Amino acid sequence: MSKIERRQRIKLHIRNKISGTAAKPRLTVFRSNTQIYAQIIDDIQGKTLASASSLGVKDKATKKEIAGKVGGLIAQSALAAGVTEVVFDRSGYLYHGRVRELAEGARNGGLKF
Repeated sequence: MSKIERRQRIKLHIRNKISGTAAKPRLTVFRSNTQIYAQIIDDIQGKTLASASSLGVKDKATKKEIAGKVGGLIAQSALAAGVTEVVFDRSGYLYHGRVRELAEGARNGGLKF
């Protein structure tokens, strides 16, 4: 089993347990080798309520620092959309490193999960 197949299996197990609603949407994370992306999704309507990525951050910093800033950006756009509480979907990634920094940045920005 490759690393990608392993992550897909973990992702499916996670997605069977959590789902985003209008009252408590899902904050999902995707990370590539160079970038990190976050979306707040209402699964019932199938709509993305807010999104942020490291493409919008122009600072020279480490990947972990940029992930923390993306967490702050997603929190700002979520609060502007009227979302204060979310369910965190780590998409099969370990809660470590950039994923953890993004989550802590979102918490510091005002999101509750």
